[in-house]
Parts: sequence; structure tokens; C-alpha cells
Amino acid sequence: MRLLVKVIPRASKNELAGWSGDILRVRIAAPPVDGEANAALERFIAQVLDLPTTSVQVVAGHRSRVKTLLVKGRTPEEVEVILGGKR
Repeated sequence: MRLLVKVIPRASKNELAGWSGDILRVRIAAPPVDGEANAALERFIAQVLDLPTTSVQVVAGHRSRVKTLLVKGRTPEEVEVILGGKR
């Protein structure tokens, strides 16, 4: 499944920040330098969804705050329940 995420880099800690329509807001502690925030986002979402890191990949928006993630191993319904549902 594909998941739209708005990343807020340089946060005090990695955390889910809720939904804004169909976009999940995520605070990431890593800076947006040399792909560090993208890698941290992939690891964090994989951890939250209890998936291997290789199951979550940034596929669009590498240099943007709004990114598209490809998530393998979970249905859209499972992802919505685990991530707190869309508001």
C-alpha cells in the first residue's frame, strides 16, 4: 500500500503527530541532510507497524516534506488501525 506522510524533521523525538486529511504527520529527530530523515522515517514507520525495515520505502518526495511510502506486509485497514485512523 502507499502512504502519504508529511515529515517534520529535527524534532525532539520520533513520533506520530496525527492525520491531516489523508496525510499522516510524523516528527523525525534526524535532520533533512543526506537522506538521514528519509532513512529514519522508514525505520520508524517499520517499527510502529512491526515490520522489517525493508518493508517500508520512500518512493516519492525524497527531497520534499510530503513523501509517499510504499508499505509491504500490511493491508490498508491494518495500517489505518495501527496508525490511529484517518481523521
